[in-house]
Amino acid sequence: MYEAPEIGAYRYFSQRGTPMSSLRSFSRRQMLRVAGVLGLGSLLPAARETALAFPGQAVPRAGASQRAGTSIYQALGVRPIINGRGTLTIIGGSMELPEVRAAKDVANQQYVQLDELMDAAGKRLAELTGAEWGMVSAGCSAAMSHATAACVAGGNPELHVRIPDLTGFAKDEVIMPTHSRNVYDAAIRAVGVRVIEVGTPEDLRLALGPRTAMIYVFANNRNETGPMSLEAIAAMARPHNVPVMVDAAAEVLTVPNVHLQRGATLVCYSGGKIIRGPQSAGLLLGRKDLVQAAWVHSAPHRGYARGMKVGREEIVGMLVAVESWVKRDHQAEWAGWVERCEHIAARVSRLPGVTAIVQREVGESRSNRSPRVTIRWDSSALGITGPEVSDLLYEGEPRIALTGGSGGRDSQDLPADTGISMTSSMLAPGDEKIAADRIHAVLSAKHTPKPAPAPQPPVADLTGQWRVEIDFAAGQGAEVLHLQQQGNTLQGSHRGAFAARDITGTIDGATVSLASQVTERQGFSLNYRFNGRVEGDVMSGTLDMGEYLGAKWTARRHVYGRQS
Repeated sequence: MYEAPEIGAYRYFSQRGTPMSSLRSFSRRQMLRVAGVLGLGSLLPAARETALAFPGQAVPRAGASQRAGTSIYQALGVRPIINGRGTLTIIGGSMELPEVRAAKDVANQQYVQLDELMDAAGKRLAELTGAEWGMVSAGCSAAMSHATAACVAGGNPELHVRIPDLTGFAKDEVIMPTHSRNVYDAAIRAVGVRVIEVGTPEDLRLALGPRTAMIYVFANNRNETGPMSLEAIAAMARPHNVPVMVDAAAEVLTVPNVHLQRGATLVCYSGGKIIRGPQSAGLLLGRKDLVQAAWVHSAPHRGYARGMKVGREEIVGMLVAVESWVKRDHQAEWAGWVERCEHIAARVSRLPGVTAIVQREVGESRSNRSPRVTIRWDSSALGITGPEVSDLLYEGEPRIALTGGSGGRDSQDLPADTGISMTSSMLAPGDEKIAADRIHAVLSAKHTPKPAPAPQPPVADLTGQWRVEIDFAAGQGAEVLHLQQQGNTLQGSHRGAFAARDITGTIDGATVSLASQVTERQGFSLNYRFNGRVEGDVMSGTLDMGEYLGAKWTARRHVYGRQS
């Protein structure tokens, strides 16, 4: 068993009267002894011979560190979350393994030369994964940027220091299949490359040329088979010596690596998702020369990527996470996750009219891989919908995040199927009991559905052009709405600073609600929700920008020749 971080190097030595100032003079023998205790023996082979247990130390009970974390967050006025959604960065990704936390604690107590450490890490990652070489980065996004820079500039520092200005570079284009465009390809565009989007094999053949630095493929079902599969893309790239990089951020780490076997040159992973390494770490695996060049383009080396710093603690912690990944019993781990889903299902399915299905197998899926429990009921019978339950659980105490709620009541108040679902891979031990009790309590309570009130007659006809001023966190933006109104319904177009999109909404009396969206097919995603009120020829209110938080807006009707 690995010791928890609470009994790491600091506590070990402080309890023996050793001042922390003396830790900087750790002997090799002392470091090896601590490393052996904390599960680093495979990284430091000699530690196996010298490892000693901490005499008199009691291993904290399960959940002790979670309770300590809860009090820390509550002291800041921040509410912790029970994670039934998965490895989403916005709610913390995953929890580091105890051995990872302990390894980081030890790694922090000595200084090393980072180039030497990364070279050793690269060799060890190659041994563990079967790739030619490996690198630890400051997250998957950083790994993608460094890999792109390596393909554009090689290991040439004179080119490196000029990124993202690629003027005069021999290679400055990255090809992206249409099925791979997504919000995360910004990490590639940040290097300054020109993106060439292709949709067919013929498009790809025409796009490949002397300026092609790399092909980027986002790992998903659309590149598993067919004429634009990874194998097909790699086969077309190979005669041109063009590297193919796969973004497998949220996937399980396959050994041997499935993407490298299928023809990829490089593959990137998030370290802080299912692998359960440091949240701020990532992995780049693949061809040795390009991975080593990617390190040249990484901090601590100066240049565009200085802000993507990875520390010695993350490097060692990520290595330990990969060590653990290749050794631990994944079937037993999966069975434990299934048991958590089954506990929730058994608890809530005792309620009349409620059914629960546990998805125990997920086939060949590698991304966000987890068992799932889906709970369904008739909203007209229980008086509450899936989205409403999801909101209650998220806003209640304890706070529980689900993968979502769906369904609702239809307009005739006929029986309407509705429900919620949640995954179990990111639940801490005992979380399934808390979640089951909370869901049971919400569904068993008496709910009286409130019918939506009939919309009020509009106070104005908003048809026409509106000039919108948005007050962002810093600075202002000027945008344009073109609206058509029919009764209480609004539709039209929204022209932002760079992207135009459709907009739809309603007017209820003087209350206005409008929504527009830019999909990630273009490499970015924007979701705007305007809420406000109409007063004459002026509308104003608040703007919800989703992950980009909020702002205030004011719109004035434009009349040709003047503006109100």
